[in-house]
Amino acid sequence: MSPINKIHIMGASGSGTTSIAARLGNITGYQHIDTDDIYWQDTTPPFSVARECPERQRRLLSALTANRQWVLSGSLCGWGDRFIPFFDLVVYVHVQNDIRIERIKKREWARYGEAIAPGGEYNEKFQHFITWASAYETSTTVSRNAFKHKIWLQSVKCPVIEITNHAECDDAVKAIMAYL
Repeated sequence: MSPINKIHIMGASGSGTTSIAARLGNITGYQHIDTDDIYWQDTTPPFSVARECPERQRRLLSALTANRQWVLSGSLCGWGDRFIPFFDLVVYVHVQNDIRIERIKKREWARYGEAIAPGGEYNEKFQHFITWASAYETSTTVSRNAFKHKIWLQSVKCPVIEITNHAECDDAVKAIMAYL
């Protein structure tokens, strides 16, 4: 088996792809790159203005070619399909919907606090995000969904492993390290 230097970790929002990739990067010394940093403009509040597709692709190409070994977290289905040949391994992270949504709520509360509470300045945006994230397993029309991810995984030529991340992030990292 050839060395695995370029790993893409993907899954639904709240599945832990960013945390797993960051931890894996720390353990292996691989550069961690997150698609949210590529996809979204730096705004307040964050994650509200997407970059144009050509700009995303330029930024991702630059990040991927700047490092020989990296772990890329997040989803890039569609806009990042041209980077599929870069991958040595794709890890698809699955988490039960109720666990994911609770993680998202905790993460968003830590990020925004009272601003997402009823009557808060970001409450409407937060409610929309929860509705969107909750539809991952059941909808084929939301932008990131299980159906789209599974179809996308069929186009990947490198090995693909599926892991669950229902418990601690370290368990998921151990599963990937065992594969490596």
